[in-house]
Amino acid sequence: MSGLRRKTVILQMICQLLWVSALVVGLSGFYLLFKFRHCSLFFSQSYIMLPAVFALASAAFLLVSGCIGLGLTTRESSFLQGLFVYLLVVVFCLESTASVLAYFHSGQLDSNLAPLGGVFNKYTGSSEDPTSHSVDATQEEFQCCGVHGYRDWVKTTWFNHSGGHGVPHSCCDHTIHSCNATLDQPWQLYPEGCQMKLKETFMFVLSVISWSSLLVLLVEILGFLAVGQLMRDEGFSRYDKMEKKSRHGYRILNYTVFF
Repeated sequence: MSGLRRKTVILQMICQLLWVSALVVGLSGFYLLFKFRHCSLFFSQSYIMLPAVFALASAAFLLVSGCIGLGLTTRESSFLQGLFVYLLVVVFCLESTASVLAYFHSGQLDSNLAPLGGVFNKYTGSSEDPTSHSVDATQEEFQCCGVHGYRDWVKTTWFNHSGGHGVPHSCCDHTIHSCNATLDQPWQLYPEGCQMKLKETFMFVLSVISWSSLLVLLVEILGFLAVGQLMRDEGFSRYDKMEKKSRHGYRILNYTVFF
């Protein structure tokens, strides 16, 4: 296999890595947006969506960069080479921004989840109430009960109005079918609070967005090196062709003058 052919194969592999990186970054951004959509009532600010927005934009540019890089393996084009490098620089800027924002918001989750207690206090038990529906859906999805634990429900207005007999049925452990959601049988309830569960979930997806920037940076460095090698080899090839042509013309000129 020739050197140029080997570099072309390497560039094809790098393009595939760009698509894999786009998949990882895009899924993490989409997952963050999806989770925030269902839990937006529990957050004091919506700025936590910014890392997801930048991650999705970075994933889109990664896909386009991979397609352009694949085109470089089939034809020589200085424009495509320059566009490929430019898009990689744009991806680096977007991914760096997403990583910094994800790191910043991961340290602000406790304060951002401050309204959680107020939302639970507005619980009415009605399935037609959006707030109550969000609380029940959150407790069932994250397998949690209350803000910090099931005893938090004792401090809510719903607990007093309902007669103080138990907690919402969404607190029941789904593996226990005989759960009656009463406080005298706490082993039938989810032991952990929803704030910790929400924090762990969003901390995980934010860390994925933050650490995925290292993967993207590594792939981009390989892409820069591969394109640089291709541009250098093409430059030498064109120089050799021009040199051969000039020498051929010089000999013809001498031959004509000699006659």
